[in-house]
Amino acid sequence: MDTVSVNQFRDNLKSFVEQVVNNHTPIKVTRRAGEAFIVVSADDWEREQETLFVLQNQSLMTQMTASLATHTQKSGYTPDQEEMDEIARF
Repeated sequence: MDTVSVNQFRDNLKSFVEQVVNNHTPIKVTRRAGEAFIVVSADDWEREQETLFVLQNQSLMTQMTASLATHTQKSGYTPDQEEMDEIARF
């Protein structure tokens, strides 16, 4: 993650915003007093929030762990061709 001063950020706002949005690279902006903030694209922010939700949801984590175990053991549910075709349509 790049770090820039608030003055650099202000002077090059458009360029930094384009970098954040197009390259999905957050920027840390520091202030003279030492405080800092992070600039991140809305898409990246939403993905992070979804990830945090899943990681904090014990039920979902349990389901994923069980799914991984059946996948590793090749003992999970295998859809038939009709179901695969239906899935592939979306």
